[in-house]
Amino acid sequence: MLKKVMLVAGAILTGVISSLANAVVILQYHHVSDSTPKSTSVTPAQFAEQMQYLADNDFTVMSLTQAVEQIKLQQTGSPKQIVITFDDGYDSIIENAAPILAKHQFPFTVFISVKPIDAGYKGMMSWQQIKKLTEQGATIANHSWGHEHLIRYLANETTVQWRQRVGQNLLKTEAEIKQQTGQSVKMLAYPYGEYNAELTSLLDELGFVGLGQQSGAAGQYSSLTALPRFPVAFDYAELAQLKLKFTSLNMPVIKQNITDPQLKNGQWRPLLEVTVDTTDIDKHQMMCFVQGQGSQPAIWINDNTFSVQAKRDLPAGRKRYNCTVPSKTQTGYYWFSQAWVRPKNDGTWREE
Repeated sequence: MLKKVMLVAGAILTGVISSLANAVVILQYHHVSDSTPKSTSVTPAQFAEQMQYLADNDFTVMSLTQAVEQIKLQQTGSPKQIVITFDDGYDSIIENAAPILAKHQFPFTVFISVKPIDAGYKGMMSWQQIKKLTEQGATIANHSWGHEHLIRYLANETTVQWRQRVGQNLLKTEAEIKQQTGQSVKMLAYPYGEYNAELTSLLDELGFVGLGQQSGAAGQYSSLTALPRFPVAFDYAELAQLKLKFTSLNMPVIKQNITDPQLKNGQWRPLLEVTVDTTDIDKHQMMCFVQGQGSQPAIWINDNTFSVQAKRDLPAGRKRYNCTVPSKTQTGYYWFSQAWVRPKNDGTWREE
């Protein structure tokens, strides 16, 4: 009997360890510069410090394609896994970030929109520079043709017409990336981090992986059309704060009552109910944060389901619920984030 108990306990512990090792922290950068907007920038000095910290502290920096394959196959990876991504294709990537990454031989992915590159917008890389990055081992991926708000319908547009238009946008972008770089990994970073159930369904149909801007570690409990990333910029660029995020864990979410980020019909205070595997969680330490409204303890409905709800209406635009809880077995916090995007009361969108 004792042997049976020990085997069961060992199996549970093995499952916990496997879950921890499957966590992948995906970082999202835009500018690496002293002179670009602070809200989307880290300085070269900050970036160098962050990369040196990863190199000095036994982190495995892996490619996004490798991380996605690991998640798809639910393979057990090494502990402390990091993926580095950049959105938009700014020239500070090749000028300031790439030399630092080359020093450490870290792989990285750049999500690009074609229109700004073709138009030669100031501050954007050229195709020649992007090709140079691929020669250095970078992965180039999809960020839509013109960095559009993909979830928004045009005037009088039907759902069928929207799916056709957005699908063509993504496939045309993917084809141009392949033409210019020889790469086609079929991964989309949602512009502005905006996605909804319709868009994730379209990505499934097209065979794309989708990445958002909601925080948290990716892993076996993540949706492959809504992988989380930690935005790194300005107030979220200090190494002391990032150390906690670098070791974050994939929250073992089994079920949610709401998975569609787009709020409708005046439901501006969404009541989110989340069922989790509590094997490695002390539920009394689960804390949640409603963006713009501060922190609040999770409300436990039963042994493994908690709820969180905004106390005031979420404003039009993009917001998040974040929930974290420490692991019982190792240093690190399980981290979960639900993105929300809502129109104005009249159904139109904020100008952004």
